[in-house]
Amino acid sequence: MLLYYAAKRPHARVVAGHRFYPVEGPMRNDKDRYWDCLDQAMEASHRGRMDEALAWLDEALRAYPAGAEAHNGRGEILWDEGRIDEAAHEFERAILADSKFTAAHLNRIELMIEELAAYESALERCDELLSGRAELPRPETSVQAEVYYLKSKALFYVDDLEGAIFLVRRANKAVGMQPVYSAFEGQILFELGRYEEAQRVLEHTVSLDPDSAHVIYYLGLVLERLDAEHATEAFARANALDPHHYPLPLEISTQDFEQAVATAIDNLPRSIRDYIADVPVLVEDLPSRELIATENVSPQILGLFVGSPRTEASTTSQALDLDRVMIFVKNHTKVCRDHEELIEQLQITVRHEIGHYLGLDEEDMERLGLA
Repeated sequence: MLLYYAAKRPHARVVAGHRFYPVEGPMRNDKDRYWDCLDQAMEASHRGRMDEALAWLDEALRAYPAGAEAHNGRGEILWDEGRIDEAAHEFERAILADSKFTAAHLNRIELMIEELAAYESALERCDELLSGRAELPRPETSVQAEVYYLKSKALFYVDDLEGAIFLVRRANKAVGMQPVYSAFEGQILFELGRYEEAQRVLEHTVSLDPDSAHVIYYLGLVLERLDAEHATEAFARANALDPHHYPLPLEISTQDFEQAVATAIDNLPRSIRDYIADVPVLVEDLPSRELIATENVSPQILGLFVGSPRTEASTTSQALDLDRVMIFVKNHTKVCRDHEELIEQLQITVRHEIGHYLGLDEEDMERLGLA
């Protein structure tokens, strides 16, 4: 991790799955010791010596306890180490020390989204930054673009995909085409089932950032629906760039997959098996566009119950023979790293979707052995 505390830079930087923002520090004056310590922290972080960097930041705060830059720097390091609550506290302290300190505001919002699932709070903080209130950072164009992007991410996680795509496009329009923003636009289009649009956006993004395994992988997901041969190439390329995060899809025959699903059903409690005897469990490669649109689900779903839960059967006019459970082969083979994990995941998926058919909540599923 690199600490940024003085130089003003136009864009965020992606490290270890999250983004670090440029900061605006106070003018150099009589806080020489403070700034010297920050320089030492920067040097230590460049060399990967994070404990040393934290020690220098602590020393900086002893020299100047109200140093927003040092609190923000501590927050970034703590976040990178997975110490989320401590990182959030440091970003809050940075904002209290300097309410106009842009970096801490942006870091706090992204932490809310990526680590705390505090999406509504993140949306409120985004709107505050866009409000132009005098006590907050001035919403310059680059800052506005970043806030649009963060707000887009929060909307994405609360399933407002149309709102998310509107804002990420607004971010791109504000500062010109940025790979991070374009990659997210492609991801949203994919989730909406708008594959041809997603392909155009992601191919252009790859031309801007040809070594981004994340973008290439998402292009593979799109091409899997449009051009299977080139999808295989994209998955292989993403794997070559980042094998840990993007393993190659498992290979399994349709017969073996169907047998694994049948075994998962056989492993259900007998009382449950008898109850669902007339409910078909269908194995398909991928969810169709129609299913994605009508059921409002992700193209990456592992399984789906379609129909009316048994608890609602008497109150709906839907024919019972329309009830079905669907299990998707290719989505399973991309999230499981070996056949043992695949078998385990199929057990979970089948039990979960049967639970939805039975109208059970998560607590009920666990009590009945379906979780």
